[in-house]
Amino acid sequence: MITGMLASVANLAEARLAAAGGADIVDLKNPVAGALGALPIADVATIVRVLGGMRPISATVGDLPMAPGVVAPAIAAMAATGVDYVKLGFFPGGDWPGVTDSLRPLALSGIRLIGVFFADQPLERHWLDRLADAGFTGAMLDTADKQRGSLTRLRDLDFLRDFVDASRSLGLLCGLAGSLRAEDIETLLPLGADYLGFRGALCGGRRTDALDAAAFSALRDRLRPAFRVPFEDLPCSID
Repeated sequence: MITGMLASVANLAEARLAAAGGADIVDLKNPVAGALGALPIADVATIVRVLGGMRPISATVGDLPMAPGVVAPAIAAMAATGVDYVKLGFFPGGDWPGVTDSLRPLALSGIRLIGVFFADQPLERHWLDRLADAGFTGAMLDTADKQRGSLTRLRDLDFLRDFVDASRSLGLLCGLAGSLRAEDIETLLPLGADYLGFRGALCGGRRTDALDAAAFSALRDRLRPAFRVPFEDLPCSID
């Protein structure tokens, strides 16, 4: 299978760059507001409208407490923008079973949910089963504390392979992310995840900086050598 590229972007200009540059999923998030910081609903709606179906779009709902009364409305509001996928982080504490139960009706209504777990926190295998049972579309492994290093430093390949294999056996899309560097690509590609997610590596190393067209192009070509967009054709300005 082909492993795709998820590019996390913080605004419309970056979204345009990612879409034009060949990202398989344009992922909307606010990197200064936490591991899965959310963009304002109005901004997300504008990006969805402007991109007009050029690429699949995902969006996070923020670093929310695991409370059904908080999470479910946030999911519904983000889905109403027209994004293709809504991402929810499973943060420590709170009511995980209550949250997944509350989201089952939304999933059944057609909202495609991606559950995000964190490699720097404990994770029990049965939660992948729980996502599948609740109608989630996919599962993703990320990192919560970006200062602790990349996903490949926090978890060994056996753990990552098990996560991918278990997700796919349940019919879930599977993504791997978490401060991934260009040099992580060759290590992770054989695992067969549906996509690898990047932010900092697309910004020259600092996830809170703006996307850099040259860094984006170099990483995309390393991940997908058969895919080429001439560097001069990318929208280099992201003012």
